[in-house]
Amino acid sequence: MYIKNEFNLQNDPMMEGLILAMSLIGATIITALSGMITNSIGKRPLLSVAAILYSISALIMFQVSNEYMLLLARLIYGFGSGLVVTYAPLYISETAPTNMRGLLNTLPQFNVSLGMLLSYIMVFLMSLTLNPNWRIMLGSLSIPSFVFLLLCIFYLPESPVFLVSKGKIEEAKNVMKRLRGTNEVSSMYKN
Repeated sequence: MYIKNEFNLQNDPMMEGLILAMSLIGATIITALSGMITNSIGKRPLLSVAAILYSISALIMFQVSNEYMLLLARLIYGFGSGLVVTYAPLYISETAPTNMRGLLNTLPQFNVSLGMLLSYIMVFLMSLTLNPNWRIMLGSLSIPSFVFLLLCIFYLPESPVFLVSKGKIEEAKNVMKRLRGTNEVSSMYKN
């Protein structure tokens, strides 16, 4: 409602629909294209790129001055979403112990649902203020995106499956030792 008033979208339902759909368009495009590069660079870098895209889109949304910037920000957000939705479950499947894969693969969807709930609550609470600012509502996405970026950079190791596929067996063993907390990992992954 606030965006419609500021950009005068009341008489342009097509632009309003495009703004809403732009993240899905971005996710579709990036999902179709990213499969070609994941085998060459791995899933960890793609998840880091997703975190960067999330952060950039949130910063653009925080300072958006017209509907075209908003379209661009939503497209960039869609690119990040497409990467996360595609590669987070794959990454978890390649790094998690077999007895925990199912449980851990529910976490991305749970986090999406929890994030939606929290964003609805936040938007509702902010709309109760005298002068709600939709830029702050959209720009607040930068907080979890920066946390995600820090986790990707400082915590996530590369997938052992990817490392083995590139012939980096010792590096894959070191990652498995770190992930499993044990020195005996030779039987976990066989060539």
